[in-house]
This record gives sequence, structure tokens and C-alpha cells, in this order.
Amino acid sequence: MEYKQLVAQALHEVLKDQLELNEISHLLEKPKMAEHGDLAFPAFQLAKILRKSPAQIAADLENKVSSPIIEKAESVGPYLNFFLKKDQVSRQILNKILEEKDDYGSSDMGKGQNVPIDMSSPNIAKPMSMGHLRSTVIGNALSNILRKMGYNPIRINYLGDWGTQFGKLISAYKKWGNEEEVRANPIKELLRLYVTFHEEAEKHPELEDEGRAWFKKLEDGNEEALALWNWFRKESLAEFQKVYDRLNINFDSYNGEAFYNDKMDSVVSLLDNKNLLKLNQGAHIVDLEKYDLNPALIKKTDGATLYITRDLAAALYRKDTYNFSQALYVVGQEQANHFKQLKAVLSEMGYDWAENIHHIPFGLITKDGKKLSTRKGKVVLLEEVLNEASKLALNQIEAKNPNLDDKEVVAEQVGVGAVIFHDLKNDRLNNFDFTIEEVVQFEGETGPYVQYTRARALSILKKAEKSTFSSSENYSLRDDYSWEVLKLIQEFPDTLHRAYRQYEPSIIAKHAIHLAQAFNKFYANIRVLDEHAEKEARLALVFAVTELLKQDLTILGVESPDQM
Repeated sequence: MEYKQLVAQALHEVLKDQLELNEISHLLEKPKMAEHGDLAFPAFQLAKILRKSPAQIAADLENKVSSPIIEKAESVGPYLNFFLKKDQVSRQILNKILEEKDDYGSSDMGKGQNVPIDMSSPNIAKPMSMGHLRSTVIGNALSNILRKMGYNPIRINYLGDWGTQFGKLISAYKKWGNEEEVRANPIKELLRLYVTFHEEAEKHPELEDEGRAWFKKLEDGNEEALALWNWFRKESLAEFQKVYDRLNINFDSYNGEAFYNDKMDSVVSLLDNKNLLKLNQGAHIVDLEKYDLNPALIKKTDGATLYITRDLAAALYRKDTYNFSQALYVVGQEQANHFKQLKAVLSEMGYDWAENIHHIPFGLITKDGKKLSTRKGKVVLLEEVLNEASKLALNQIEAKNPNLDDKEVVAEQVGVGAVIFHDLKNDRLNNFDFTIEEVVQFEGETGPYVQYTRARALSILKKAEKSTFSSSENYSLRDDYSWEVLKLIQEFPDTLHRAYRQYEPSIIAKHAIHLAQAFNKFYANIRVLDEHAEKEARLALVFAVTELLKQDLTILGVESPDQM
């Protein structure tokens, strides 16, 4: 049992008439400074019940709370601070992680239930830009967190493979395109055509009508339009796959927008049968006034369906196919209103499972403080960023460790890992500016720093010629540096649970950074390889750190090279 629960139980013995055990457990917190102990109990909530000041209550409790794991309890103002018996607790923590290894922190709370995750979802015929990175890596990390919590995540790449833009692209290809050039460099050439169309349309607005006409042909099943669309889609997917392979991300479904073309009429009929459709200036809407939302536009005056119609079809299809316990949509925060409308319409349709649909919003990546735009060609290609990151990583490896085996492979792991880690260490909702030189640093709060710390820890074990540790040994440690590392190890299951509850991968990234920092302090101050009564326990701690840093990185989708 974790030490927080044991302290809560010891407090409950004294306060059973005033507070429930789970209330005490929730109130216990980690002091901001190590000199204030390992856990603190704030007495504010007891002031009204006991009619005393919080400081008096903390002082009264000081000598009443006892447990085999508590070294001492000390009142400081309104707080009762607990100092734990380091040797005893360190033994329990180390034995647990040594026994469970990869399973440490895992939970069966999900009971294998399905959780589809709508993620990545680039538009075909356009390149994967840095703008696509967030949805892709946040979705992947959430998938890994969910699996650790016992769920069955289903990664869905809801491709943008339908819409007026494909009419514009076909029109552009027919006017200025060349088959050989598209085959030689599909995405770059298709992007050039798309940008050219918009530049020309500013001078010749009638081009917009031409683009719409081609899309109408595509919708009507015109042979030439369909053949070009299929070709653009196939070439795009092959290019996307190269990037996904480098990010080490796989998908369970590539059902994009086009997949739902034949499923939208039944949604409209369903809404009609439930008397939810209203005619408004020739368009069909669902009134959402009671949800304090604008009406959901289901069908335009010309009979065309919209994004929400397609997303309703997708939600119904996914519920029917996967019988999900929750469904996640990892989509930018600018779409928040859309997902509120989606949930509201599903609720109006009588589906109580609409409550289990969660929009997972995120902020923007900017370049020099400005948003990236595909239409105007101001796009930072993800593949080029990954290439540059790997090159910068290789330069640093050449300087640090020129004789490293497979240094190009390691440089790719470090460079790509740096880009992923930098994204995920930022709170999901925050915008951040991307500067590659800052990202691929071996020092500071970066992915390479965490990877390098793990590789360094493995080299210590190699020097000690020690690779296996028994979970039944009496590995106990008493020094303050070990203790800071051990507390972070012990906190990992709770950290994982918090990351799941908040759908927030940055919680895992920050844990990795703090663990790496605490370990480096430990190694700078404790002579691990010296002959000492605690040598084996110190090496066991080093091993535990290699295991947990690898787990942190794996959850984030970052590889862990053994040497750097």
C-alpha cells in the first residue's frame, strides 16, 4: 500500500469521528519544500468542527498520530507535516518497481473497454505540416495512457479526403498540372497547384465556380473526377505513412470524411423522424437554444450536408462498431463550439452516451509568433523539421560520443523524440512558439536530456556489471538525494492516473523531467560505484530509474536509446 494511504489511515485513527478516510486522503498534500517533510495535512477543514484554530488543531495532533512508517510528525502553523522512515519506505518502493517493471503504475480500471480516438486527420493532397503534429502526438500519448489504465484505445485517422477543396485541386491540376511532376513529388506538387489556384482565384473569382463544379462532378460519381481523387488520396497516404513511420505511430482506422458520404442521409432521416429538424430560411437546422448554443446547421439551402452531419454519422457508426465507453476527439480548441453542438444534437436524439464524447482541445504551434497557413503556402513541413532535428542531434552526438555505434539511428531517435517531447511537455491548451535549436538540446527540460539521463544511468550499471535485481532483497536507502528520486518513483502511478483524468500528457513529460533532474543530483552527490553498505541498494535505484524513464518516454511515444 502506498505511504500516502498509510498516513491517511494513521490520521483516521485519531479523526474517525470528524472525517472519512477518503476525505483525509484527498486533503493530504505534498509540501512545496523538502524541509517541510514528505506529506502535509492542512487542518483548516477541522476548524469549524472542533471550534479551534487550524494551528491549534495541528499542534494537538502532533503527538497523537503514529504509524510504523512515520519517523515524526511536526506542526507548522495550520499544517501537520509528516516525515517518513526513509529506509523502510525506500525498501517498499524499490521492491515494488523491481517486481512489476513495465507493469508498474498499470491499472485494470478500463476493463478492456473500447475508446476510439479521433486524431491526426490531415487533409489529403496537402503536406503534413507542424500544425498536424499536436493532434498526432497528443492522440498517440493519450492512447498509450489509456492502455496503461486498462482501456483498449482505437486510433482513428479521420482523413480530410472530401469537400470543395478537391474540386479546386482537380481544376488546378487540369489547368496547370503535369502527371510526371505529381508522380515524382506528389505532395509538394499538389500543394503548389492548390496555392496557385487560390492566388489565381483572387484575380479571377470565376475560378471558384469552376472548382465547385468539379466537386459537384466528384459527388455525382464522374469517372475522371473520381480517378483523380483516388490517385491524389493514394499518393498522399503513401507520403503520410513515411512521417507516421518516423513518429512510430500506427492507426487502427483510416476512415475519413468520404467514408461517411453514404451514411449521412440516414442521419438526416433519423433527425426528421425524431421531429428535430426545423426549416430556417430554406436550410434544415436543429434548434439548440436550451443548450445556449447556436442552431446546428444540418443541411444547407442547396441540399449539401455539413461537417456536423458527417460527424453525427461518424459518432453513430463508431458507437455501433466499437460500443465505446468514451470517445475522444483530439482537435484544436477553435473547434470547441462544433463539439458542443455535436454532443447537444446527440443528446436531443436521445443518446445518453453523448455524455461520454470528449473534445480534447489544444493550442497552436506558432513560428515567430505567427499562425501557420497552408492556403498561402506559409507551411513548415513536418518531415523537414524531423530531418533538421535529426541532423542537429547527429552533430551533438558527433561532438559528445564520436565512436558511438549506429549513431545515425540514435540521432533519428533523439531528433524525432526531441520534437515529440517538446510538444508534449507543454500544457495541452497552451500555444507555443517552435525554435528547433532550443528543442534539440542535451541540457535543459528537453527530450534529449531525459534520454541522455537514462543512457547515463545504464552506463553506470554496465560499469558495475549489474543488470538484474531481486525484488525480495532488502534494498533500503536513507540519504536525501535518493529520497527525492524515490518519492518521484512512488508518485508515478498517481501521476499516470492524473494524466488520464485530465487527458494531459504533459503531466507524464514533467514527471520524466523531474525524475531525470532528481537522478542527476543524486549521481552528482552520491558515489554509487564506491564500496559501501548501500552500494547494491543504490544500484537498484539506478536500475529503477532506467525502467521508469523508459516507461515515461514510451508513453509519450519517444524512443529510449541505450547509448548516446
